[in-house]
Amino acid sequence: MILEMKVPSPGESIKEVEIATWLVKDGDYVEKDQAIAEVDSDKATLELPAEASGIITLKAEEGDAVAVGAVVCLIDTDAAKPSGAAPVKEAVKAEAPKVEEKKADAPKSVPVAATYAANTPSPAAKKILDEKNIQPFDIVGTGKDGRITKEDAVNAVPSMGTPTGGTRGSERTKLSMLRRKVAERLVAAKNETAMLTTFNEVDMTNIYALRDEYKEAFKTKHGLGLGFMSFFTKAVTRALQLYPDVNSMIDGQDKVSYDFCDISVAVSGPKGLMVPVMRSAETLSFRGVEAEIKRLAIRARDGQITVDEMTGGTFTISNGGVFGSMLSTPIINPPQSGILGMHNVVERPIVKNGQIVIAPVMFVALSYDHRIIDGRESVGFLVAVKEALENPVEILMNNNPKKALEL
Repeated sequence: MILEMKVPSPGESIKEVEIATWLVKDGDYVEKDQAIAEVDSDKATLELPAEASGIITLKAEEGDAVAVGAVVCLIDTDAAKPSGAAPVKEAVKAEAPKVEEKKADAPKSVPVAATYAANTPSPAAKKILDEKNIQPFDIVGTGKDGRITKEDAVNAVPSMGTPTGGTRGSERTKLSMLRRKVAERLVAAKNETAMLTTFNEVDMTNIYALRDEYKEAFKTKHGLGLGFMSFFTKAVTRALQLYPDVNSMIDGQDKVSYDFCDISVAVSGPKGLMVPVMRSAETLSFRGVEAEIKRLAIRARDGQITVDEMTGGTFTISNGGVFGSMLSTPIINPPQSGILGMHNVVERPIVKNGQIVIAPVMFVALSYDHRIIDGRESVGFLVAVKEALENPVEILMNNNPKKALEL
């Protein structure tokens, strides 16, 4: 029986995928559930498993855009497995036997006699070269035994710093569907929203003190690190509840507001930046936030993140500080109306109680859609985030750190 394998739907809004890589060759025998291809959608890269065992016939080329539901390959389920076929895991490694190629003898070079005259300018030539600031070894002499003549010096042109070493190659590769879609969305966000960015700075002294005091107990109890993201997530969800316009979106001529906080978290994956979502983050404890971020980061790193896990966020947190960024203006993740950018922590002089002191300071940035969020809400939101981070015990932990951290 010939089985037609069709492109499954990766998500409700996805109508087309691109064949990124075939993991098998035309005519190969495949096992049921064996990964036969990687396909790119506009949101993620997914593996396509074989629906049955048999001989496969490919119906699309790498780089082809294929509609969801279209046939991409045929599997002859009646075909017998070739005798002596390597197991699935080893089949990818099987290659045609290498044929020893006899290397052709390199042509023998004809030795060129080196003489004292090679690249040596005549007195007249040397004067001209000195005036032009040209070194004798930069030109080839046409005189006897390679001597540089006056005519050679007159015709010589300064190099003007033209590079003579290194490589100057280039390579053209097609962008993946995911990267092309990201590019389109970023341009659309800049062109279709009234995006502004407001900045503030956060004194991280109290958060550092809390982490130093409780991180070992937290790790022993929960098997998780106590990072900045749990503090920022708790501060953001509190601020979103205080300023609900920041947790809203524009849909045509309507404003859609949410009474929950689905926080998109930008993480780095093998295919580039991915933005999985923490659902109902306002209900999560410090332990819950750290556990969910770790789970999503591992799934993104291993290429297991699904489209559903990256869909439906109401606000985004992006941490460029892990890469060393001091300050940036993050781009809104449509259709959301706001994104918070975290940056690196640097010891800076600040004023406390009339005294200049050194403190760990982070710059934070809120980019927002001014069509739906006014300046008062945007600034108030960022100030609320700052207040919570600078007073975490009082505002985020209800004056009981051990209970908040479930220790």
